[in-house]
Parts: sequence; C-alpha cells; structure tokens
Amino acid sequence: MQLSWRVFRNPATMQRLLRPRPYKADSQSSPGSAMFRAASSASILLLATALTAHAGGDPALGKHVFNRCIACHEAATDRDKVGPHLMGVVGRTAGSAESFLGHYSEAMKGAGAAGLVWDEANLAEYLKAPKLKVPGNKMAFAGLTNDDDIANVIAYLKADPKP
Repeated sequence: MQLSWRVFRNPATMQRLLRPRPYKADSQSSPGSAMFRAASSASILLLATALTAHAGGDPALGKHVFNRCIACHEAATDRDKVGPHLMGVVGRTAGSAESFLGHYSEAMKGAGAAGLVWDEANLAEYLKAPKLKVPGNKMAFAGLTNDDDIANVIAYLKADPKP
C-alpha cells in the first residue's frame, strides 16, 4: 500500500492511523508463554536449592576457607600441628583431644571442664571471635568475619569424608 500526501491531509484518516490500539497479550497456551513458565520454575528451583545449601554450609567452599587454618590445624587426619587436630571436633568437649592434652591453654581446659562442647552454635561463635568465646586461649587467629565462611567451615569440619 502506497500512502500519498492526501492521506495525511484528511483528518479522519489521520485520526484512524494515530488512534491508540489496545494491547493484546499472548495467550497462556502460546509457546513463548510455556517457555517462560518453565524457565521461571527452573529459576525458582535453583534459588531454593542454593538457599538450602547456604543454610547448612558448603563443605567444598569450607575446605577453601579452611586453608586459612591449615598452618596450625589439620582436619582430615588426627595429626596435631601448632594447634590440635580438628578431625571429629563437632560434638567434642573443648580442650579434650587426647593427643593435644599437654598443650591446651588453661582457658581452653577450663572451658571444657565448664561444659563447653563444640556444637555448631559454639563453633560459630568461636570462629567469629575466639578471644571472646574463650578468653585467654592461645589461638592467635582473630576470627572469620563472614557468616557464610563460618557456615562453610563448619560444614567442612562435619563432612566425612572431607571433600
């Protein structure tokens, strides 16, 4: 169709051409809509999985964070270093690793005698601020500041076998 200048001079034709047309949405049965629904469902499932993994920590990421601790602690074996081994630390009483008994600070031994058990909550507090959780302990590490890192390290310590 070829438009001539006469069309633009006619006001009725101009009104018809410039009249707003109602928006027509795609129907729910169109292929694009089904693809959108599938992609949305997949995204929600992926997000839920990620949040679930975050809640309990990720042992593989925890292994990476544990590299900050590896100079003083071993977690995969029962070999002591400057600090006690951390194999099986979750559920253990503070200051009670048999192979390290002669090396614990009095503060750590006292905390264990007072009933401090390394459950997830106590480990999280200790990893965040060791000097606040057990004042007077020998550990020189200031603590982890990121809650995700703390959850991941705890997941790594709990993992058996280690990733």
